Amino acid sequence: MTEKLQKVLANQGLGSRREMERWIEEGRVSVNGSVATLGDRVDHTAQIRVDGHLLSRQTEQPICRVLMYNKPEGELCSRHDPEGRDTVFDRLPAIRLGRWITVGRLDMNTSGLLLFTNDGELANRLMHPKCEVEREYAVRVFGEVSTKTLNTLQKGVELDDGEAKFLTISGTPTPQHAEEESMNRWFNVTLKEGRNREVRRLWESQGVQVSRLIRVKYGPIELQKRLPQGAWVELGLEDVNALRNHVQLPDETQTMVNVRQGKLDHARLSRMRRSVKKHKVRKQQGLNKRAGRPAKRK
Repeated sequence: MTEKLQKVLANQGLGSRREMERWIEEGRVSVNGSVATLGDRVDHTAQIRVDGHLLSRQTEQPICRVLMYNKPEGELCSRHDPEGRDTVFDRLPAIRLGRWITVGRLDMNTSGLLLFTNDGELANRLMHPKCEVEREYAVRVFGEVSTKTLNTLQKGVELDDGEAKFLTISGTPTPQHAEEESMNRWFNVTLKEGRNREVRRLWESQGVQVSRLIRVKYGPIELQKRLPQGAWVELGLEDVNALRNHVQLPDETQTMVNVRQGKLDHARLSRMRRSVKKHKVRKQQGLNKRAGRPAKRK
């Protein structure tokens, strides 16, 4: 029995399958002493090295885990930032097998639902265009939005990287003779792609400026309204399998979350908010230290 090399690497939690394909193309992976090429298949006896380090093929199959994170504006969707800016990985819990993989990305000025998983195959399918996983956003726009504009955005607009459109738009057009202060309006939009800044570019193509953008749903998973920004919660088995079934993967049978852990009661929300606040203070103290500035007293 053989499997595609990129699938084996992704299943070890090294990254998404797309990322593993890039590693192979960059010559970072070898199989049995030879530099691997895209399309290679391996069996359980193959010696795989990544950047010269022998990959330990785990005999223990990791439990599929998924985190829901409420991303604030200003955080980067990268593991490390040379300028020391906040990233979405800064406060995630430690993981024993593999590593956390982001399911899609949100740009720095977008907030809301961001999923993480340790299952490379699940991450790959949730992001892959052929699976057509719907994303829903709440968007506040400034400018005149007519019924014609809404129809155009649903019929399709030609962007630099091809045609794009919203599957659904909910919200009311701008009333005629509206005053300038009422030109800010909220809409909820859905689409099945994750192209760079696609929601913003679609609205901007119609001369409308996006002032707030929040992702509120990814596939069957909705952002928990009580989850504080900068906090995460691990999804229970029912939600994990809802995601897996959505992309035709078999059910996971184990979980590290009990029913009580999944509830956001008052005490847990308070702990989350304190933790987020402490992290911000420590981060600011670190930036002040690097810049040679005294920390502000409160």
